[in-house]
Amino acid sequence: MTDAVNTYPGERLGLPRTGHRSVARIGRRIGALVIDYTAATILATAFLGFDQFALPTEAGLTQFAPMLVFALLQIVFVPTLGGSPGHRILGMRLARLDGSWVGLWRPIVRTLLLVVVIPAVIWDEDQRGLHDKLVGTVLIRA
Repeated sequence: MTDAVNTYPGERLGLPRTGHRSVARIGRRIGALVIDYTAATILATAFLGFDQFALPTEAGLTQFAPMLVFALLQIVFVPTLGGSPGHRILGMRLARLDGSWVGLWRPIVRTLLLVVVIPAVIWDEDQRGLHDKLVGTVLIRA
């Protein structure tokens, strides 16, 4: 018996090497994260009193406003549009491995793990972070 070796991310999952439904690569992921967090910071500044130049002792709970808005964007847009605004702008979407709708609980759990950061930076050979593995999703090109 021989061990199967992946020649590209997503091969074990039955996904194509490139193009539609292939695993989204790191550049797109980071770009989407920058877009989403920038949007969250702008919204938190405009509506929640976030001041990015305030010292943590002065900011109080408003220092967490961008992260809360970021989480809200993820939780609202992933089940409704198939991805966050950053994902969609950069041509990605979040999908379940069986192709069905991600539902409501997966985006919530995935986002909570994403906010913790560590699960998102530990990847497997298919470039899926622990936050995606735990909820059975994969970020693919749309």
